[in-house]
Amino acid sequence: MVARAVRVSAGDNVATLLQDCAAGEPVEAGDASVVAREAVPRGHKIALGRIEAGQEVVKFGFPIGRAQRAIGEGEHVHSANLGTALAGTLDYAFRPSAPLAPPSTGATTFRGYVRPDGRVGTRNEIWVLPTVGCVARTAQRIAAAAAASHAGRIDGVHAFTHPHGCSQLGDDLGGTRAILTALADHPNAGGVLIVGLGCEENQLSGILAALPEARRPFVRTLVTQLAGDEQAEGERLVAELVGIASQARREEVGLDRLVLGVKCGGSDGLSGLTANPLVGRMSDRVAGAGGSVLLTEIPEVFGAEQILMNRAADEQVFARVVGLVNGFKRYFLDHGQPVSENPSPGNVAGGITTLEEKSLGAVQKGGQATVTDVIGYGGQVSRPGLTLLEAPGNDAVSSTALAAAGATAILFTTGRGTPLGFPVPTVKIASNSDLAARKPGWIDFDAGRALEDGLDATAEALLARIAAIASGEETAAERNDEREIAIWKRGVTL
Repeated sequence: MVARAVRVSAGDNVATLLQDCAAGEPVEAGDASVVAREAVPRGHKIALGRIEAGQEVVKFGFPIGRAQRAIGEGEHVHSANLGTALAGTLDYAFRPSAPLAPPSTGATTFRGYVRPDGRVGTRNEIWVLPTVGCVARTAQRIAAAAAASHAGRIDGVHAFTHPHGCSQLGDDLGGTRAILTALADHPNAGGVLIVGLGCEENQLSGILAALPEARRPFVRTLVTQLAGDEQAEGERLVAELVGIASQARREEVGLDRLVLGVKCGGSDGLSGLTANPLVGRMSDRVAGAGGSVLLTEIPEVFGAEQILMNRAADEQVFARVVGLVNGFKRYFLDHGQPVSENPSPGNVAGGITTLEEKSLGAVQKGGQATVTDVIGYGGQVSRPGLTLLEAPGNDAVSSTALAAAGATAILFTTGRGTPLGFPVPTVKIASNSDLAARKPGWIDFDAGRALEDGLDATAEALLARIAAIASGEETAAERNDEREIAIWKRGVTL
């Protein structure tokens, strides 16, 4: 039997196994072939020739670390013999790359809700947002009762709870307020009820003051310390919002009205070969149509950041990308942590060895789109093209930041699987067909089919699925009622 492997670039000195390989088994990777000297699991790397101690190990055409000792041809390349070369902050030079022509095939429209300010939602829901964790359960009870009362009139009523909003100071409190304000202004919410306690640091008035004037008719507020029966009052306010939101109807719009958030979580060695490149093609398709794409998880671009920097629209955007990346590295260093403290145990088990390798796979989600903007945590997208968003790699925190920034759908690639869902439709894309077959209750699309059908055909199928979901088809997470938010806590707690 011959095991199949993929050599991504002609200059790579490793290949990635597409199936488990036993010791002594021949391995074919395109025009390269070796005999495995030991067992190598699917998604892991095998040396295509001898690699000397200290020599760069190359995958995706870029270094993913250095050999910690001499590695023989056919040997398993992983944590025992490969280490990161990442250190601290760096000086960067702007070397702009030529923009590629956007693809023009596949779905070009979806049916969305056109809001008065011109933005387009993929859902028409009522969101209940607590200002503080003290009223989280109150918000959930109001949402549950309202959802039952108004079923079928709108796409749903959902509470998004969190434990923050009090005992916070400065920028830490500001981050909580910014995320909640941005969610209150989201086009997927036809109406929003903001539930406060009354005595918290995160005063309801601060959120209202930051909302655009045009959004305020679609927002109601409830201060529970001042209400006689907060449950009844909350349900009454949601009923008002349902009356407004239920008048909206889906309309045919172009892909230029879509805002995609792109995310990976529980990645494996195949994520950078199947799911992430496919999502990159979706990014190119939407950005090429004039739409917007949001890429975050900034610590998971370390080692691949120059690729994004070279795609900056101009030197000003380049400088902001440099500031974002080095600022995040400094955040790690100031807390006494190395910038390379990644991948996770699940990533390692799936075949990813260093942060450079993980990052080179992760940045593919941005495709070849021009980087047109850089925004801070809690900021909102305002330009077409690819926007880099400040947020960590944590799945819940970064996906919440994507939704708050205006993503109306999130493409979430995974090699290990996760049930998590977020305020906007979260499309789970499996990097391998085994995961898709084992966890159909979690997975919306099998990117593993690209290994047989090719990236082009699989990309067209994924684009069609995204258009259907943007037009109202439920994701697995929505069917499972998996909808969460998580806020980045960065400061002291009083």
